[in-house]
Amino acid sequence: RKGREWIAGLETRERERTGIPSLKVRFHPVHGYSLEVTKSNLDRVPGEYERKQTLANSERYTTPELREAEQKVLGAKDRAAQLERELFEAVRREILTHGAEIRSAAEAVAELDALASLAEVARRDGWVRPDVDDSLRLEIRSGRHPVVEPILAARDEEFIPNDAELDPDGAQLVVITGPNMSGKSTYLRQVALCVLLAQMGSFVPAESAHVGVVDRVFTRVGASDRLARGESTFMVEMRETT
Repeated sequence: RKGREWIAGLETRERERTGIPSLKVRFHPVHGYSLEVTKSNLDRVPGEYERKQTLANSERYTTPELREAEQKVLGAKDRAAQLERELFEAVRREILTHGAEIRSAAEAVAELDALASLAEVARRDGWVRPDVDDSLRLEIRSGRHPVVEPILAARDEEFIPNDAELDPDGAQLVVITGPNMSGKSTYLRQVALCVLLAQMGSFVPAESAHVGVVDRVFTRVGASDRLARGESTFMVEMRETT
């Protein structure tokens, strides 16, 4: 620190001593610290200055005192860097001895974060706890899309909820039809998302939901739409065409 302070004050001291107002202290990664004097002031350079580097419009010099201060400053930087590396390696070695505990804590925090996020969005958006059993019945009343609904709400637009019902003793197949941008893909995805959310232990975006446990969800839905922007696959294709 003292070496840096000495170098910082060197420029002022040398300007006063030599009468060269444009004298500057420079630092180069290869050549280190030097005193730079423009060629128009070379006749004022003291005899003890030692030429170090020649530039197009100036000369750079050093002095015994500057070399000594430079060694202290650069040596201190090297020692600080070495100490930093040693401390870093020591911390790494210490962490490795607690690797299992750290991984366990990270997994617990990650799980807690996920559960807290689900709880927060359920409270904020009015989700409900579904009834989950081993039946094959699926009944969702006033279901909503968990992503599209808050996006529309941010634009002061309302998401229209929809029911869904599938039962092996009743409606085993549902055919969904409608014009372009009427929400068919959104409906299919929101039903699948409600099923996934229910089976992972989360509340679901609906007024009520009964979800039978399933081992897979089969789907083939085009991925060219932009639901977050309210654009169907057809709309995206039309925009790209024009």
